[in-house]
Amino acid sequence: MPTETTTPTEKQAAPLITRARLRGLAATGLIILSVVTAFLYLGGWFAPGALTPARFVDGLERAGGMHSGFRRNHAKGVAVSGFFESNGQGMRLSKALIFRTGRIPVIGRFSLSGAAPSVADAPDTVRGLGLLFRLPDGEEWRTAMVNLPVFPVKGPQGFYDLTLASAPDPQTHKPDPQKMEAFLARHPETARAFKIFQSHPPSSGFENSTFNSLMAFRFVNASGVWIPVRWSMVPVQPFAAATPAAAAPGNKNYLFDALIVSIHRHPLQWHLMITIGQPGDVTNDANIPWPVGREQVDAGTLTLDSVESEETSPARDINFDPAVLPAGIEPSDDLLLSARSAVYSESFRRRAGETKESSAITPSEVRQ
Repeated sequence: MPTETTTPTEKQAAPLITRARLRGLAATGLIILSVVTAFLYLGGWFAPGALTPARFVDGLERAGGMHSGFRRNHAKGVAVSGFFESNGQGMRLSKALIFRTGRIPVIGRFSLSGAAPSVADAPDTVRGLGLLFRLPDGEEWRTAMVNLPVFPVKGPQGFYDLTLASAPDPQTHKPDPQKMEAFLARHPETARAFKIFQSHPPSSGFENSTFNSLMAFRFVNASGVWIPVRWSMVPVQPFAAATPAAAAPGNKNYLFDALIVSIHRHPLQWHLMITIGQPGDVTNDANIPWPVGREQVDAGTLTLDSVESEETSPARDINFDPAVLPAGIEPSDDLLLSARSAVYSESFRRRAGETKESSAITPSEVRQ
């Protein structure tokens, strides 16, 4: 799962909601009802002992250990900034201001999954990209994407179970095979997802990775017509396959070092590709891919031209909550969306009050 200038509102772990966004939410009663239902479920309202945000974060801490001031997942990261330049092609799909022709500032963060902020880079570790787009009317769009083609499980409980099953054994420092086998027996959708992962080998670095929203959302245009969508950031930088040799001992930050060198040499770019769902396409389960061949719209180009340590960037204190959406982008009926939002908020609340430790990634130490 993957994880601002910090405002008093966000210190209370509540997203910024503008009047425009409230108007958009008011028009989607059924969708909001499903989101509220998910929050009640995660809050433990429906069943004593049910999965709650606090219990979920407790599980992340138990599996990955405690690291003061860091995210409970995707703890290892580096901050970036740049801009998004819309080409106007997204305006027919959504009334969100981000799709009007022009340029808006972006703050972001590249990361690796896991709770350890100094874990060694590895080619098959899940990579994350969190982005915050600052829109002209003061709204924000936040998205947290990963380089997986589908989500490994179908819901919050499945992800919690996977977190515990994949926790490293204290003796071997690897997941317990018996626990993982038991998990896969209970979650056949994860076994199917692993087969899809095998058909999408990781790239050599962050800079040529495709990052996906995984979950479905709804775009609403100026006429009030909505469509289901998923989106991806597709790199302009050419794909190169990951090689095991790059992850040699003593080269524990090789993915981040390569990213930093690349940005110092020239800006890095990705196309924002919007995939449009059709009737019958699943919108409430990020574990199920949409059929190949769905219409895709190139809505513009993300350019990242600056990189810095988290200690000096506002990205460290940004909660990349995927439920913070501008007018024109709305949640789908995927309960995982509100679950992630609730867990992100709990993680943010805990780390906001902790002593901040130094990041393992310091761009100034990398040779340019």
